[in-house]
Amino acid sequence: MTNRNRNIQILLVCFLVITIFVCISRGAIPISIPQMISACKQLGSGYNFSETEEAVFIQLRLPRVLLCAVGGAILSVSGVLMQALFRNPIVEPGILGTSAGAALGASCVIGFAGSLSVMLPMIPVIWFQPIVATIFASLATYLVIQLSGRASQVTTTSLLLSGMSINAIAVSIMGFISYFSRDPQARSITFWNLGTFSGAGWWQCWMVLGIGIPCIGYCFRKSHQLNTLLLGYTDALYSGTEVKKLRNQILFANTVMVAVLTGFVGVIAFMGMIVPHIMRLLVGSHHRMLLPAAALSGAILLCLTDLFARTIIAPAELPIGIITSLIGAPLFIFLYRKFSPLYGEGGIND
Repeated sequence: MTNRNRNIQILLVCFLVITIFVCISRGAIPISIPQMISACKQLGSGYNFSETEEAVFIQLRLPRVLLCAVGGAILSVSGVLMQALFRNPIVEPGILGTSAGAALGASCVIGFAGSLSVMLPMIPVIWFQPIVATIFASLATYLVIQLSGRASQVTTTSLLLSGMSINAIAVSIMGFISYFSRDPQARSITFWNLGTFSGAGWWQCWMVLGIGIPCIGYCFRKSHQLNTLLLGYTDALYSGTEVKKLRNQILFANTVMVAVLTGFVGVIAFMGMIVPHIMRLLVGSHHRMLLPAAALSGAILLCLTDLFARTIIAPAELPIGIITSLIGAPLFIFLYRKFSPLYGEGGIND
């Protein structure tokens, strides 16, 4: 690691800490640092807080900001992983249908929550959404891989077409569920599909942390093998990398962590495309440096985006997916026109 890259990562860590404090302190109810310290001291007293701000800090603001930080890291790292597999810097995590599958699973839970509770009374209701989202995301990812693998070579084009098909089917089924649901459920499905952290709590935070951090850590350990994929399928094999095994492992880790996050907060588009590309320009393509830089910068960006979403029209808040799409879609068009001809039809098996 060069001194420049080390300095960039140190700056990102410092900026992330500052961002977390700023995002916690700002909102409909401002919270000062002394109030944060006081609330932490009273944790052992059974949440008997002396001020409203202290309760807001512990029960609402802190888990929400932590979930934003971990969610941004997951989406950004997922983008780096997918771009390494496809050898294309404009690929986004949702390309494999993972996000759409998770969204469909969560929409089914929202639309049929009452029936699921009757059919499976032994499973807590709060577990339904992440479990079903993960199952549907895994199924969608498997279908895309199988459809793409019918050809002798799995290229970016075949994955794009397969992913678009599965995404279209998922969106159609979600529309069908929304159409036949009651107004509250239909509104919840629509709002949830735009992405929101408004329902964040400690349960969601610990669940995403417990799954996302090990998956990210595992992918960090594969940074050297990910570097060999940039050389192409044949050269990666000659270097000793078991490409198919690595692909399956990375796809599994990516599917699980993205599905669980999407099951709790909804679809957040373009985060996995924006951050990896910017970080690649700053620190290069070596995954030992790119993965942690993307995780840190993704956490920063999603925290700041969520802060903007909940303060721009306070006390109401905008769905965070609207903001990321408004920023990401024009940037995607720019990156595609500027860089796509340089990379051609690279894939994970060519």
